[in-house]
Amino acid sequence: MAIPHRIRGVLSPVLTPFNSDYSISEPRFVAHCRTLVDLDVGLAVFGTNSEANSLSVPEKRRLLDVLIDAGIPPARMMPGTGCCSISDSIELTRHAVGAGCAGVLMLPPFYYKGVGDEGLYRNFATIIEAVADPRLQVYLYHIPPVSQVGISYALIERLLKDFPGTVAGIKDSSGDWNNTLGMLEQFQPHGFDVFAGSEPFLLQTMRHGGAGCITATGNVNAAAIAHLHASWQAEDADSQQAALNAVRAAFQRQPMIPAMKAAIALQQDDPEWAVLRPPLVELTPDQARQLKEDLAALRFTPNAAVGAV
Repeated sequence: MAIPHRIRGVLSPVLTPFNSDYSISEPRFVAHCRTLVDLDVGLAVFGTNSEANSLSVPEKRRLLDVLIDAGIPPARMMPGTGCCSISDSIELTRHAVGAGCAGVLMLPPFYYKGVGDEGLYRNFATIIEAVADPRLQVYLYHIPPVSQVGISYALIERLLKDFPGTVAGIKDSSGDWNNTLGMLEQFQPHGFDVFAGSEPFLLQTMRHGGAGCITATGNVNAAAIAHLHASWQAEDADSQQAALNAVRAAFQRQPMIPAMKAAIALQQDDPEWAVLRPPLVELTPDQARQLKEDLAALRFTPNAAVGAV
């Protein structure tokens, strides 16, 4: 069951650029978001690769307003609004819905480990009921390798039953294709949109009726990933996927967030783009050298147009 007004395609958890004093660089942020949208990639601002859990609620609210004031359409945005605190999640979610965002990407509360489905259900249900807005579209964020708190099929089923039309989909960053496939088979036909958590699973996801992917490397390889989403039925789709995988592998050989920031800093000749907020730190000189060599071997330039060398 396709739902035309819902956001689909490729989105990226947008990198958050900082100044040398760790304050947010709003001009760089707006410019980067505009580049991604121009390359047909949506904005999952405040995601994992945005260093979202190093940002305060006021900073997130401010950045969302800055983007909208800059003329970037909220219909292309799926901000991350899931926090450990229900009150923070409600505040951010209400702000995103009021701004006209297409949806919100919602982490489970992740500090306490070993919590069961009942506690997670109460968290999501409380947020949805408090926001109480028919425009709200919640996309669950399943990333157990990082959060260590997963979202089960049983929890999805219960939320869909109790909040139909509001619980809209999921980003599956489990890294387990069988888990994604199960969601595609069980829930996608009923209007629950499944997004792969990275582009190595994009082609398989599209071939099984999925909505697209929400991927870190959309920050640096936007055009090529969006092109595969648009042309997944083309004869060269498998070769496109292989090329995407090679770029992804180059970034994954290093810590991902500093690697992507380093690549953008190099490409833009802007060293401050490489700044991260503690506790994250920049690449070591050896790591930076290896990344540069790996990308040169692939003849890769961040966010080059498709077909460019």
